[in-house]
Amino acid sequence: MAHGTHDYQLDPSNENIKISVNGELFPRNEAKVSVFDSGYILGDGVWEGIRLHNNKLFHIKQHLGRLYEGAKAIDMDIGISKEELQQRIEDTCAANSMDSGVHIRLMVTRGIKATPYQDPRITITPPTIVIIPEYKSPLAKTLEKGIKLFTVHVRRGYPDGQDQKLNSHSKLNCITACIQAAKAGADEALMLDPHGFVATCNSTHFFIVRNGEVWTSSGDFCLGGITRRTIINLCKENDIPVFEKLLIN
Repeated sequence: MAHGTHDYQLDPSNENIKISVNGELFPRNEAKVSVFDSGYILGDGVWEGIRLHNNKLFHIKQHLGRLYEGAKAIDMDIGISKEELQQRIEDTCAANSMDSGVHIRLMVTRGIKATPYQDPRITITPPTIVIIPEYKSPLAKTLEKGIKLFTVHVRRGYPDGQDQKLNSHSKLNCITACIQAAKAGADEALMLDPHGFVATCNSTHFFIVRNGEVWTSSGDFCLGGITRRTIINLCKENDIPVFEKLLIN
């Protein structure tokens, strides 16, 4: 039985979390957005996945920097400053008495539409900002047994089609890749770039560790991963040979 790379240990505390929707806290079962929201209608928005560990938001400045850069790229004004948004995240975690082992999904969509249509000019509200904190620790069996990859036909394309550097809500290509891998009995899809070189996995980055060296893709057709860059930098700081290169599957 295949299992996903993001499988985690079930924690009953997650049933009682408070979720922030535009700065207001709601119990999990009451947190809702409009059916006219841009994110629901079109996948029009950007998001980040952030870890809370020992009361520290892991690489929060880099995550917020990427979020605001992504919003700028799609001509969306988030409406509050990075500092205000970070405080909102911290307040949400504090309201849930969380301090470690927490994954936070931060989502920002363009806002509510007057009618279901793609033109951003018919958006009638400020952006919708949702913060979902959950306890998520990896499964021991995932760490012990590893995962199975399957090379799929779905490619990571050029930025003039859909920019793979954007952490957008529009993830249909990755979802399609994930489905194909699952039907092949694998846990994650290995996705190639338009030239047939390894780009990334559908929801995680791809590394090879061999003979004391670390290899990863060129990075040209994958998200500018913050954890990915951290691993590369740690290798360099510790004299571990690390290479970003074209990889043939």
